[in-house]
Amino acid sequence: MLAVVDVACCSFNIDYWRYDTIMAAHGRDIPTAVGVKHIRPENPVFAYLGDGAAYSIGMAETIHAALRNDNICVFVVNNSVFGMTGGQMAPTTLVGQKTTTSPYGRDEDWCGAPLKVSEMLAEVPCSYYIERVAVNNTPNIVKAKKAISKAFHYQMEGKGFTLVEVLSACPTNWGLSPIKAMEWLEENMIPYYPLGVKKDKGAE
Repeated sequence: MLAVVDVACCSFNIDYWRYDTIMAAHGRDIPTAVGVKHIRPENPVFAYLGDGAAYSIGMAETIHAALRNDNICVFVVNNSVFGMTGGQMAPTTLVGQKTTTSPYGRDEDWCGAPLKVSEMLAEVPCSYYIERVAVNNTPNIVKAKKAISKAFHYQMEGKGFTLVEVLSACPTNWGLSPIKAMEWLEENMIPYYPLGVKKDKGAE
């Protein structure tokens, strides 16, 4: 198995993962994974990155991989901020949410509405499987594991582009305790970013 991970997310990688990895520049994980898949099509390949990398600097790459139906898995951790680079406002930051670059809260009139990328990618004709999950409690963690497993199975079957968006807390940048951060995720993020399968061609 080959993993392509964002350089901002690599600090824990070598301590916990036991397979080959490539550290990509911020937001370039998905095209790197696509390139690896082209030269090693027999290998399971996935890109692991945050919402900032996937939906901001790497948004074009995310969309075009879905448009081409590239046969890779993409796992995006959405914590509604640029969590590894200082807690700046991200495309997923909720309206009114305070960050280091929106200290008074995100203003929709000034910054626009938060992006619902899973729903958008589900409308891309060639994408194969898109699901949003969360890791805020045990039942949701079980569902997240099943979604990740399904994405890998589809890749092994050669079905094409799969993306699992994982809603996750960021206690440090949210300025909350871990327990309060989980509550905030459930009360604020999940209502705006509803969980569930957005597209599954294998179930049609």
